[in-house]
Order: sequence, then C-alpha cells, then structure tokens
Amino acid sequence: MIEHILERFHQTHRRQLPVLIALAERVERTHAGQTDAPTGLSELLMVIAEDLETHQQKEERILFPMMLAGGAPMIGGPITRMLAEHAEVEEQLASLRLLTGGFTPPASACGTWRRLYEEALVFHQDLLDHMRIENEILFPRFLPSP
Repeated sequence: MIEHILERFHQTHRRQLPVLIALAERVERTHAGQTDAPTGLSELLMVIAEDLETHQQKEERILFPMMLAGGAPMIGGPITRMLAEHAEVEEQLASLRLLTGGFTPPASACGTWRRLYEEALVFHQDLLDHMRIENEILFPRFLPSP
C-alpha cells in the first residue's frame, strides 16, 4: 500500500502542482481585473505545493520507513501529526473550491481557464483520495484499537 501511495499520489501531486501553478498564473495575468477571475489562486496553489511537499517528505523519510519496519512503539506521534496536517490540507482544499467557484469556470472563460479548473478538480479529488486511504486504511493498521 505504501508503494501505491508513493507512486499513485506523491509522484502525481509533484507533477500536478507545477502545471496548476503555471495555469493559474497565466489565467490571473491574462484576466486581471475581471470580477470573476480567480485572484490569489496561484498563491494558494504555491502554499499547497510547499506544504504538501514538506508533508510528503515527512512521510517518506520518517513515517513510511517506520511502517515498513513493522511499526514502532512511538509511531502514534508521527501518525497523529500527519492526521493534523491532513485536516489543514482539507482547509486549503476548501479555499481552492471557493476560489474556483466549485471548479466551475464562468461561461466567458477561455480554454486555459477551463483547463485550469478541470485540472484543479482532478488534483482536489486525487488529494482527497490520498488522504482517505491514509486516514482510513493505512494509519489505523499501526494504531492501537480504541
């Protein structure tokens, strides 16, 4: 499962975010001043990218090696931290949904703007799926039963 998370989600997010940031910068620059333009979207995506990379590095360097070694008595600490960070990401995703109007471009949106929202929706769903698998399937395997 860890290998699946690394390949399907960690690597995918690392490919998705630079594309999203570039698209958002282009749309914000081209449509600056329009009332329905997603102002601040590229900045939010940069924050998400930075936070997500830091989070994934913690998993890859600390938590996943512990898990692959069969767990450790102190594994609850890193898992609790990852769960807290997942909650923070959910707040960022709520901001992403808000800034994109629920990933629905205005009728007058250009092709780049439409692609940005389509790609943002895919990223949003991928990240939710990623966190669900970790929160509901992987992490519970290493935590004591309540």
